[in-house]
Amino acid sequence: MLTVHHRGRPDLFRETGKKYTDEELLDIFDNPDTPVFVYEKDEVVLGYAFCAIEHKGGGSLMEITTLYIDDLCVEEGARGKHAGKALFEYVKAYAEELGCHNVTLHVWECNPGARAFYDFLGLKPQYTSMELILK
Repeated sequence: MLTVHHRGRPDLFRETGKKYTDEELLDIFDNPDTPVFVYEKDEVVLGYAFCAIEHKGGGSLMEITTLYIDDLCVEEGARGKHAGKALFEYVKAYAEELGCHNVTLHVWECNPGARAFYDFLGLKPQYTSMELILK
């Protein structure tokens, strides 16, 4: 997945690297507010979803609980075989069980495949983040 992001936004994404350090992963795994789910078949992990339970609101905004998907990734060979859909449906059911108002995520404009996948799952844009690159 890093390759897709690097190709689309080399000003932001390195060609190689890891999203999380080993220490960050341990913190994520130990925190009940950052659940991680995996999709496996025949005891092989084919996808994962790193999530965060967020409490939002105040001021003019309603108080809600959101399940934010920080990272949802499926192995390239498992794409198009319903692994991602099954993983998302599991995350959605978990959010419903928690009483969350919604499930949110970010998708990069340079990743039209991911955008099409999320559209297929029924997600709708909540807001648009815009930028003006200065350097």
